[in-house]
Amino acid sequence: MSQLPPNLNSTDKVILFDGACKLCNGWANFIIKHDKARQFKLCSVQSEQGKVILEHFGYPRSFYETMLYVEGGQCFEKSEAFLNIVLQLGYPWKTLNLFRVLPSAIRNWLYDRIALNRYKLFGKYDYCQLPSPDYQGRFLDDN
Repeated sequence: MSQLPPNLNSTDKVILFDGACKLCNGWANFIIKHDKARQFKLCSVQSEQGKVILEHFGYPRSFYETMLYVEGGQCFEKSEAFLNIVLQLGYPWKTLNLFRVLPSAIRNWLYDRIALNRYKLFGKYDYCQLPSPDYQGRFLDDN
């Protein structure tokens, strides 16, 4: 197990996402809606805490190319991050883990086709969206 980033506990499950990306914000809203156990914390990579986590795992502070998932001191990216998250959302979402039969190179190639074209396909906000007060406790606070 790796050393934890500052301000994270060993039990934290953090999803880092591009806060200016409309698709990524849709994903964050999906997580909030379907994470009934409230096990995940969301964090925009543009936030100060997001940048600290990026640096901790060796990514540049301006790395917005993929969603990252941090759990137990480990950082997962691309399809591995996605599959680790949906596995914990329960049925029917965990059935998407059937895609693990595909080699990770193929899964990541497919992931990249969407991720690298997400602004073109879904659009981009001019600024990071502020979370609704209804989402209190769902985002990793900047400390």
